[in-house]
Amino acid sequence: MTQVRKRGKPAVVICSIPFVTLAKSTARVNGVPDLPLVRIDHPLGGMAEAVVRARVEQAVPQVLAQIRTIFNL
Repeated sequence: MTQVRKRGKPAVVICSIPFVTLAKSTARVNGVPDLPLVRIDHPLGGMAEAVVRARVEQAVPQVLAQIRTIFNL
């Protein structure tokens, strides 16, 4: 995603909470310290469909908020 942002394209990273620090560090090292991060609960892999849907419901409002910010809506 850092490369997408460096090319001038909007991007948002969806990241489970334990990986937020890593995601921020990676973005900073790659020259995009302001890369928007959407935080979701962990884990995601191997979870029942209902849990995954709950994570989606957790992420969608945050993604929409980031889109509104990026496009000044």
